[in-house]
Amino acid sequence: MEEIAFAMQLMPGMEAEYQRRHDAIWPELSEALGAAGIRDYAIYLHQESRLLFAVQKRLPGHTAHDLPSLPIMQKWWAYMADLMETNPDNSPVVMPLPCVFRLMS
Repeated sequence: MEEIAFAMQLMPGMEAEYQRRHDAIWPELSEALGAAGIRDYAIYLHQESRLLFAVQKRLPGHTAHDLPSLPIMQKWWAYMADLMETNPDNSPVVMPLPCVFRLMS
């Protein structure tokens, strides 16, 4: 299983709305993420900086790189664009986070 981590920036005052929208994530989007091989996806919020820290676990041979071309992904990005920093195509600005420590037992 591959694991990646990344950060995104939430706009001021949007914490509750971001949570609300994710609490009601669209079933079609959840299905698309699962079909792409994403088996575990968590997003954490650092309150003071409003940085979102995301961790995804992906199956070998995943197709997560194809997600941006899906209409449901583009629709979700447009829906979320008013809450966070985005690129011109409404995708969130993503800052990859390299793993610098892991303890496994």
